[in-house]
Amino acid sequence: MRSRAATVVVLAGVFCALDWRPIPAVQAAADAPFHRGVNLTGWLQAGSAREIQFTQFTKQDLVNIKSLGCDVIRLPINLHFMTDGEPNYTIDPLFFYFLDQIVDWCEELELRLILDNHTFDVDSSTATDIDTVLTPVWTQMAEHYKDRSTYLYYEILNEPHGISDSRWSQIQQQVVAAIRAVDPTRTIVVTGAGWGSYNNLAHVPLYRHGNLIYSFHFYDPFLFTHQGASWTNPSMGPLAGVPFPYDAGPIPACPAELKGTWIESSLAAYRNDGTIERVKELIDIAVKFRNERKAPVFCGEFGVYRKNSDNDQRVAWYQVVREYLEANGIPWTIWDYQGGFGLFHPGSNELFEHDLNVPMVEALGLTAPEQTPFVLTPDLVGFDLYTDFVAPGISNSGYSSQGVVDYYWGDDPAEGAYCIYCTGFARYNMIGFNFRPDKDLTYLVEHASVLDLWVRGDTPGAKIELRFLDTKTDAPADHPWRMGTAVDDDVAAWDDQWHHVQIPLANFKDRGSWDETWFNPRGAFDWSAVDRFEIVSEYHDFVDMQLWFDEIRVTDPPSVW
Repeated sequence: MRSRAATVVVLAGVFCALDWRPIPAVQAAADAPFHRGVNLTGWLQAGSAREIQFTQFTKQDLVNIKSLGCDVIRLPINLHFMTDGEPNYTIDPLFFYFLDQIVDWCEELELRLILDNHTFDVDSSTATDIDTVLTPVWTQMAEHYKDRSTYLYYEILNEPHGISDSRWSQIQQQVVAAIRAVDPTRTIVVTGAGWGSYNNLAHVPLYRHGNLIYSFHFYDPFLFTHQGASWTNPSMGPLAGVPFPYDAGPIPACPAELKGTWIESSLAAYRNDGTIERVKELIDIAVKFRNERKAPVFCGEFGVYRKNSDNDQRVAWYQVVREYLEANGIPWTIWDYQGGFGLFHPGSNELFEHDLNVPMVEALGLTAPEQTPFVLTPDLVGFDLYTDFVAPGISNSGYSSQGVVDYYWGDDPAEGAYCIYCTGFARYNMIGFNFRPDKDLTYLVEHASVLDLWVRGDTPGAKIELRFLDTKTDAPADHPWRMGTAVDDDVAAWDDQWHHVQIPLANFKDRGSWDETWFNPRGAFDWSAVDRFEIVSEYHDFVDMQLWFDEIRVTDPPSVW
């Protein structure tokens, strides 16, 4: 049984007391001032600020989310990766440049925004000295945002795990105190160890700083919500057909590769664990904590991975969980908006007006706009691929086995604030622009439109490939065909100066296809279904070369800048 003796810690000159005894004077019992929302995943979960694709979401996406009936967004951030590392963990100003705009949009739209420090590794335990990172990063965050509105919230760390409750409680108190020293009134989201489980809420002490919201995550029954997930231990990739509730269908046999693991025993117990009643019993653990502690509680994540789950049963699970959370006054943000747990149909372009999973949206008590079939039509005007940012509707999807790619190089761009810089590429590495949805460029090809860009290189003799790839259909003889053109000294002198290059789309040549093996050109490229554009080290590596690209667009016949 846990000792009830207080632990006294002196940290960074701040006296902090961790005490399991009630301290009513400092804990507000008010409910959280938000109700329903989404986790906006993938946006700021990058390996560095310079790897963020800022236009992955736009202000319009936030408008769309609010129109569903949401009033809060939980924004996962790989916060520790946004710094220069130890010892100071100084946050990159570029990260603040991006985040400031998101905060501005949410304040304008009156959306609550939870800045979720999502720097965690599912395969690694939370370090017992993680305070050496958390304290400086949150001190900087608090200093930067201390004067912003009450729409903004701080969440110290997502799902601490593999660390004792007592040690995590000490660390969390230190970080709360560090934030309070700079930003005294900001609402802070705290959680327990054990992956932020409802079971660990009771081990979170009643901290001596108030204005806290206590978070938990909910993914039960885990066999149902994570069937098909590859990141569990062991991988649940082979597991499929687990019903919800348990009597909605036969319980599948345990896959051979999972025999002897906890998954086999959990399948045997699923008749008890896979019931609606059991789901409610587990949520009641958080309800009990809320009632006894008289503190606001928030379900920061819940969801069902859609890969191997039945959609009707998935919808039923969301409705059960959402209704029970709301019946008990617990606000929530689902995991996630787009992605494997998201609100959109799998395999779709995840377009708001076309691809929402309406039954799921309705199960969450939200309101979807009328959905219409998506019809790909020809682009009639040119479009940007990169102008300081990768353009909206395009995802950067390059590949580099070595070297550096920086999409926000600020030293002497051709235009604007940034350009793309790369160096050290191996042969066949590339910078990629994936069109979502695909593009029909037939009209632009027929009307003499050009690929227009600025290029710069520092090594004479360099040669790069610019190419479009079409989509691969289900036809056995179809492959992702290429149309390409080379840029060498004859097109742009590699003299460390910017050169304006314009290449008619009609001048691109059939390059064949690589689809696990090589297929020679056969005139099969389809300009009506273009999947992506690439800049490739096709002819040699760039190990000792530097290259820059800027203002990449498809535009009308040659223009003068």
